[in-house]
Amino acid sequence: MMEQLIELDRELFLFFNGLHTPWLDPVMVLLSKTLFWIPLHIFLLFHIFKAYKNSSWAVLLGIGLTILLADQITTSLMKPFFERLRPSQEPGLEGLVHLVSDYRGGPFGFASSHAANTFGTAAFLTLLFKASKPWIVWLFLWAAIVSYTRIYLGVHYPGDILAGGVIGILAALLSFRLYSKLILITEKRKTNPLD
Repeated sequence: MMEQLIELDRELFLFFNGLHTPWLDPVMVLLSKTLFWIPLHIFLLFHIFKAYKNSSWAVLLGIGLTILLADQITTSLMKPFFERLRPSQEPGLEGLVHLVSDYRGGPFGFASSHAANTFGTAAFLTLLFKASKPWIVWLFLWAAIVSYTRIYLGVHYPGDILAGGVIGILAALLSFRLYSKLILITEKRKTNPLD
């Protein structure tokens, strides 16, 4: 069963990685970089500070915790534990993987920290703003685009992306729970300062 899943993952990777054209290569490199998305981050920070004012610190703490958990679980725990080679590093795929500027990433790719961080951020902000800003769910499209660039660039299998996305969403659920408890404690202290 596991062998079949690994083979399916390889086939899906080769299909999606094979959807490339020369003009798209630099676009995908840009979309993969955090710096490219700074305007989006500023836009989101604006909405956080506008909506939460003095409690914005708690929101930023929640997002920070989500990214910390997602990134450390994928980078420090999963990659060294599973030691699954990235497609760009896989000898059996030599010559089959479309690489851009010979970028190969580190040796191991399971699970994708790009997917974990972006899906985690999208999930946390969706939980935060789902009632007041329904458009916030479009952040999942952003997470999917960033994640797809990793397949296009040849450094992640679809399975790496899927696992990273799940880890990110779980990290967001945990962080949002902690954030909610922190807000309740803070509000309680404001209303009952002597407690």
